[in-house]
Amino acid sequence: VQLVESGGGLAQPGGSLRLSCTASGFIFEAYAMTWARQAPGKGLEWISAIYNDGSQAYYADSVKGRFTITRDNAKNTVYLQMDSLKPEDTARYFCAKDQCSSCIHEYDHWGQGTQVTVSA
Repeated sequence: VQLVESGGGLAQPGGSLRLSCTASGFIFEAYAMTWARQAPGKGLEWISAIYNDGSQAYYADSVKGRFTITRDNAKNTVYLQMDSLKPEDTARYFCAKDQCSSCIHEYDHWGQGTQVTVSA
């Protein structure tokens, strides 16, 4: 299993970024996927998950209404569209594979992450 995140970088407050996570080594369309983040000096924070078929998506309160998770099973990729970014969104963002099609908070593999910095 390999998960490779991309799309991070520097954004201004109020700006947008789109993160991608490209998967290989497993049947991507069979598993739910998760995004989480870790800010400097803080623990890992779950922020969003999506079912294997994209039929359901879930969000942490901290990002609800600003972030959108989607997936393209033909491309083995899950996305995180981040709008209305705030300085407190600064963190390293990770994607994870869940253990079943509709599992939430049941991860078994992680990517290396991509850094997002929100600053003026």
